[in-house]
Amino acid sequence: MIKTGILTSVLLILTQCAISQNLPKVDSLETLLDKEKKTESRIKLLEELHSNLIYVKPKKALEYSKDALELSIKFGRQESEQIAYYNSGVGFMTLGNIDSAKYYHNRGKTLAEDLQKPLQIAFATSALANIKALEGNFKESILSYEEANKIFREENSPFDLGIGIGNVASIYMAEGKNKIAQIKSLEALKVLDTFQRDPYRKADILRRIGHIQYNIKDYKESIKYFRDALAVYLDTDDNVYASETYVDIGTSLSEMGDYEGAIRELENCIAITTEYGLEGTQAIAYTNLGNSYRNLKDFGKSLHFLEMSLDYNLKEGFVNNKIEVLKGLAELYLDKKMAMTGLEYVNSAIEIADSVKSIDYQMNTHLLKSRILERLGRTDQALKERKKYEVFEDSIFNIRKIQQIEELQTIYETEKKEAEIALQEEEINTLNEKAKVDKLTKNLYAGGAFSAVALSGLLFFGFRQRIKKNKIAREKQEEIYKQEIAHKKKELTSQTLHLVQKNTFIQELMDNLENIKNSPEKFKMEFRRIVMLLKKENASDKDWEVFKTYFAEVHNDFDQKLKTLYADISEKEIRLAAFLRMNLTTKEIAATLNVLPDSILKSKYRLKKKLNLDKDIDLTSFLNTL
Repeated sequence: MIKTGILTSVLLILTQCAISQNLPKVDSLETLLDKEKKTESRIKLLEELHSNLIYVKPKKALEYSKDALELSIKFGRQESEQIAYYNSGVGFMTLGNIDSAKYYHNRGKTLAEDLQKPLQIAFATSALANIKALEGNFKESILSYEEANKIFREENSPFDLGIGIGNVASIYMAEGKNKIAQIKSLEALKVLDTFQRDPYRKADILRRIGHIQYNIKDYKESIKYFRDALAVYLDTDDNVYASETYVDIGTSLSEMGDYEGAIRELENCIAITTEYGLEGTQAIAYTNLGNSYRNLKDFGKSLHFLEMSLDYNLKEGFVNNKIEVLKGLAELYLDKKMAMTGLEYVNSAIEIADSVKSIDYQMNTHLLKSRILERLGRTDQALKERKKYEVFEDSIFNIRKIQQIEELQTIYETEKKEAEIALQEEEINTLNEKAKVDKLTKNLYAGGAFSAVALSGLLFFGFRQRIKKNKIAREKQEEIYKQEIAHKKKELTSQTLHLVQKNTFIQELMDNLENIKNSPEKFKMEFRRIVMLLKKENASDKDWEVFKTYFAEVHNDFDQKLKTLYADISEKEIRLAAFLRMNLTTKEIAATLNVLPDSILKSKYRLKKKLNLDKDIDLTSFLNTL
């Protein structure tokens, strides 16, 4: 039976967000934030503060990510908005609020898909896979993680892939497939070992291996891995994972019968969780403390901690933690010879276990109920509960057998796939070697035949030299063209950003004008000068002309093609088409042209109609074909 602390720790999966636990740096960032007025800079500072605090002070980190989200939405910064959704999801997940975490990660994934950001899609998919695992849907969780890992491979992001492989290992472990979990954990460790950054990533894998040792009942060995991981977490101020690892160690010590040692570790956990408001982990520690004190026959302290855990878990906690604390209270009242009260708690535990169809918990709660009924002298009812227990025990035995078969099949398929990849690599190496041998043979043959063709070769020498010179000149020219195109692309991007930033700046200035209306002395002095300046800046088409020149050079006279195909197309419509060809969003185009997004949507509709495109043809996709 997997205990409360271990099970929850297994499923609080690694996240891909960057973490840098540096509290002096946080102070500096907060000072900068207080002084900073620019929207973009404030958002970046808020993102960095979230990153530095998420596993140190998660409540504070969540506040910063929500501030970043509010700013991003207000000023139409979609990329920052997507990041803020993801960060807020991580914040809620760290604090144990699954429903909110799911909402924010779904919003973030949808926006990442709209923005066509593969890595952000993968991060959101991984986060949602974690939630699926917490809800007990392990099969879908693994599929989602594999989907994310595929993106990490395609995007050549080995660090994130290593984390993803480790997450898959966690799900296999939660399923009881310890052998494949161990293989995947070591595979992840092998990948992450190649990186010097983020030592806590390696600690996460070490901790996971400790969980596997726990599951196979090698508690002494599990503690070694947990302590190695804990040392890293404490060194990097990773309060979230340090507190959970204290629970892991305490749970293993409890299984070994060292209840006093377990209490010491759990008290270390509570010291951290109290300081940083980690209520979910604290509730788990309270449950395990209550059970440890019960085993030491200190029923007063046992009841105190179990009731504190119950108070939290009935409001916020995971399902398995609710069952554990109810079961702990039932066992406590059984030991206190208050079997009727114990019966009430175990019935509540059974009701929850039945609702989520958790066979492990159904089996153990029915066994406990059988013991309580036997103590109450209700022999017939106790026998019925015992039979229910045996039915679930048989089911678990069969499930374990099926899992073992599935595990062996998974290992076989994994090894088969790896063997196929190795074979392909070997074939490529063989072909390369063969090519070298063929080249060497040709060279030797040419050397041996040289005397026979020397005379005729001399006749062609001058011709060959001219061809060679022409080829070199052509290659140089092509390289020059490539460099010029690359330069134009950079300039085009620069001009695009300049247009967006310029008009965003104008809009912000206009907003500031509204704010100073309430100060007459400032308003009279500044209003006329600023408005004249803005009108002059807005009236200039110089930026557009420069942009159009670069755009035409990079995109093969895109505007001329449009004019040739659609003679009545206007300059404004060409401008809109160019921005769409650049894959700018509606909000970005609106900011660039200093109009409302609704106006852009209407313009897109009119342009599509002028180009005679059917409803099912995407305007941007069509423009990209020109």
